[in-house]
Amino acid sequence: MSRPLRVVFAGTPDFAVPSLDACLASGVEVVAVYTQPDRPAGRGRKLAASPVKAAALAAGVVVEQPETLRDASVRKHLRGHAPDLMIVVAYGLILPRSVLAVPRLGCWNVHASILPRWRGAAPIQRAILAGDSETGVALMQMEAGLDTGPVLLDVRTSIAPDETGGQLHDRLAQLGAGALREGLGCAMRGETLPPHAQSDVGVTYAHKLDKAEARLDWHESAATLARKVRAFDPWPVADAEIEGERLRIWSAEAVAAGEAVAEPGRMVARHRDAIDVATGDGLLRIRQVQRDGGRPMAVRDWLNARDGLKR
Repeated sequence: MSRPLRVVFAGTPDFAVPSLDACLASGVEVVAVYTQPDRPAGRGRKLAASPVKAAALAAGVVVEQPETLRDASVRKHLRGHAPDLMIVVAYGLILPRSVLAVPRLGCWNVHASILPRWRGAAPIQRAILAGDSETGVALMQMEAGLDTGPVLLDVRTSIAPDETGGQLHDRLAQLGAGALREGLGCAMRGETLPPHAQSDVGVTYAHKLDKAEARLDWHESAATLARKVRAFDPWPVADAEIEGERLRIWSAEAVAAGEAVAEPGRMVARHRDAIDVATGDGLLRIRQVQRDGGRPMAVRDWLNARDGLKR
């Protein structure tokens, strides 16, 4: 009887945990889990384990946390695990060519877009910001370029008009795990997934999110601002000045301006559970906000706190 496929898994955030779970349940032998070193987190800035580390320790798997994979001693240690395959999901460290060549079957990556659209760090949020109606996940054979390797299989899904970055993140994490299960099943049966080279047409890059992007510019269109509110939930969260107060905005939608004409950023209407703010094109109807130092609240509660704005 042939031995199980020896797999090294590399991942760090929540997005990677369903894929790790898929590996652990698939029948392969997960010989080690690589994840980024513990980082300071929370108000106390105490060192905290990554979600992948926590899941690996709970499963009794060896955890490796090198600062870099470029060190020769780290690569030697990786070779010592004798992996047939390395699975990489949102790991956060660059894999040099010397690492890509270690596993017998190479390295697979679970990426949260339909490549070549949205290569890079933040494909989920960039798809929402761009107004894409569809996205998905790709299981890719890794090579030296940034998400440029051939695609082994992909799964597509629609983006709902009101879907947030967090909601889409969770759905794609599960779709990615499903694609990985399918790929591992083929590998364990000795089957080869046919690689499909990525097109040179339609390449876009999903640059890392910056907190500064979350500050809303009222001169942009309501549709653009509504997409930002959705994409930046749960991080970094859209924020804007409304009636002299800086607020984080958690829930909003674009509506037609109708007869309302006002300077962008002016509140033009108050509803029982929402307010309308003028933009460069249309109105942004806001339903949930957060004051500095507070918790998210319904707009009606904010209006009650700002007595002068209720009428």
